[in-house]
Amino acid sequence: MEVVQQKKGHPKGLYLLFFTEMWERFSYYGMRAILSLYLTKKLMEGGLGMNKEDAMVLYGYFTGFVYFTPLIGGWLADRYLGKRLAITIGGITMMLGQFTLFAMNNMMGLYVGLLLIIIGNGFFKPNISTLVGGLYKDGDERRDAAFSIFYMGINLGAMFAPIVIGAISDNLFATTNADGSIAYGYRYGFLASGIGMLLGQVIFNVLSPKYLGYLGVKPVGAAVDTVESAGVKSVNPETGKELNEREERQRISVIFILLIFAVFFWAGFEQAGSSLSLYTDKYIDRTIGGFEIPTSWFQSVNPLFIVTLTPLFTMFWVSPIGKKLSTPVKMGVGMIILGAGFLFILGAVAERSANGDINDMTNKAALMWLIMTYLLHTIGELCISPVGLSVVTKLSPPKLASVLMAVWMLSSFFANIMGGYIAAYVETMGAGQIFTYIAGFVSVCGVLLIMLSRPISKMMHGVK
Repeated sequence: MEVVQQKKGHPKGLYLLFFTEMWERFSYYGMRAILSLYLTKKLMEGGLGMNKEDAMVLYGYFTGFVYFTPLIGGWLADRYLGKRLAITIGGITMMLGQFTLFAMNNMMGLYVGLLLIIIGNGFFKPNISTLVGGLYKDGDERRDAAFSIFYMGINLGAMFAPIVIGAISDNLFATTNADGSIAYGYRYGFLASGIGMLLGQVIFNVLSPKYLGYLGVKPVGAAVDTVESAGVKSVNPETGKELNEREERQRISVIFILLIFAVFFWAGFEQAGSSLSLYTDKYIDRTIGGFEIPTSWFQSVNPLFIVTLTPLFTMFWVSPIGKKLSTPVKMGVGMIILGAGFLFILGAVAERSANGDINDMTNKAALMWLIMTYLLHTIGELCISPVGLSVVTKLSPPKLASVLMAVWMLSSFFANIMGGYIAAYVETMGAGQIFTYIAGFVSVCGVLLIMLSRPISKMMHGVK
């Protein structure tokens, strides 16, 4: 059975991977939406009662190692397992991690559950992304659009998860204690997240033979793993000539250069699940028409914007102007926009300062500051993440595709650990000071990347 390369539209396999990733992201982001709250809420409120500084550091290490293990999982898939088996192993392991968080509502359950999710993500994440790239031949202009579509699947799952999981934990399974405090049903949120992962695995394993053929069945080098023969050398899409070893090394080095800049982007961006989430819980007026919006629901704002804006970005990237923009320029602009987004949350800090005591929990800032922050962060993300995923598949030699995709994900590993420590300092240094530093530093990095775009582009040898 062969994977059919369609001349118009996209291969049906893309949409299978779309829905598989959607359910996996539903599972992950559903759990992540309530994780910082679960860690910091009191025991009688359904949490574990950790202090905020320790909780933010733990959150950072967890979200960081989620992106470290793909390096191992990608290598094992390329060398021994094949991408399809690795995805199945990863999905089942993550499901078991969610079920452990549900079954063991204590510190032991926390560490075991998070460890299983970390391990499972290592097998799942790099391999499903490289399968998307494997559906297209080198030079196929549809690949960038395909990753934008795939990225929409990621964010559909991420959009609905906090709403569903938040409703389960804050409403459906929440109870009232004798003293009037609320005991949140976080463990049932983890259960629902695990069920989402189960659905994704069923879809993937039932439909893969029909829509993916032999793609990803065997390790690279043992069988055909892309629409082209395994082992084919990389080519310059502008000249049609095969690359020599020096040119391939330069392409690989570009991945590492862009990775360094991506670290600083994600360190700022990932404040959404940690410091921004806790700031929202305490200091943002979440009441609309007498209804107080659960804090976890705001984790849906970013993916909602992504789903809304992705079609516009997809059209822009294939427009005459979009085609002229190199990957380094796109990513540099994304970093500057992220920095600009933090200016709005600084507006919330300024509003609370103007209204009185910033330590007063009743002194709330307007919701619009938070929404505008998420909007600009989303625009920045769309200039970084799908673009980065696509360019890694273009720059990577076929036999190193999964490993180098995992290397790319190391940016999130370092970023999330860094972001965890940054979030911890918010409690001691203050939100205004920390967010100002982030805005300035990330913006400067973006300007620097744009300035370096020409020499970096030369090292990419025909890849835009």
